[in-house]
Amino acid sequence: MKSQQTPFEGGPMDGRSLPVLLGPTGHPPKTYRIPVPDAAGGPPTVLVYRRVPRGHSKRLGVPTGWKYTYDPDGRGGPSKPRWPWSKPEKQGREEES
Repeated sequence: MKSQQTPFEGGPMDGRSLPVLLGPTGHPPKTYRIPVPDAAGGPPTVLVYRRVPRGHSKRLGVPTGWKYTYDPDGRGGPSKPRWPWSKPEKQGREEES
């Protein structure tokens, strides 16, 4: 499998570059999760980074490369495709009184 040096922006990984495996289309994954072990022995903290274009070409507007930006919410975007006929997802539990 091929890998590519991909820069990270924001959060604890700001300014670093890691080799990221490329998928069958030649692009890195849309979200990159980095587990950070807890010093006290608790559950690890997971840092979530989202893929964004590094820049665009002048003539065609195609992305020239990719970089990862920090997602402080840690959601990383939708986990499944959203179809126009699908019901909207609920934003948490609502109690009926």
